[in-house]
Amino acid sequence: MPGPPLTPAATDTSVPAIGRTWPVGARPSVLRGWEPPATVYGRGHRGVDLAAPAGTPVRAVAAGRISFAGKVAGKGVVSVELTDSDLRTTYEPVTASVHRGAEVEAGEVIGTVDATGSHCMTACVHWGLRRGETYLDPLSLLPPWLLRRGPSRLLPVLGVPLP
Repeated sequence: MPGPPLTPAATDTSVPAIGRTWPVGARPSVLRGWEPPATVYGRGHRGVDLAAPAGTPVRAVAAGRISFAGKVAGKGVVSVELTDSDLRTTYEPVTASVHRGAEVEAGEVIGTVDATGSHCMTACVHWGLRRGETYLDPLSLLPPWLLRRGPSRLLPVLGVPLP
């Protein structure tokens, strides 16, 4: 059964919809959405959590350059500086298959979801977006056609007359 259409938590017209693919899967379940903190150090959720079992390929949502691929506080993290923008995406927990400085295309595999290190109740990848020190909703990167889930459609069965 199709779910409701996804929309970014806040409309930020300064974020170009340059994403060409989801980081994991074709349209993963969003386990937890973006919740901007009220203050710099306040509570919030500075990204979105996408359902993905361990070993799932993680893909760059847009073209860019790997700015970090390694461990942070024991978790595998990959960061990508997006081409022709001042934006950076992050993915964790991920076992990187790329190295710092590598150029990647949209949809290119940059690693796999780690079996450990997730802060979700089930396996997931945390996907973040930053401009400088400001966190933004990563769903803002995806164009509407990637966020929509169309309705189910039944096709006619050959040999069965239409009513």
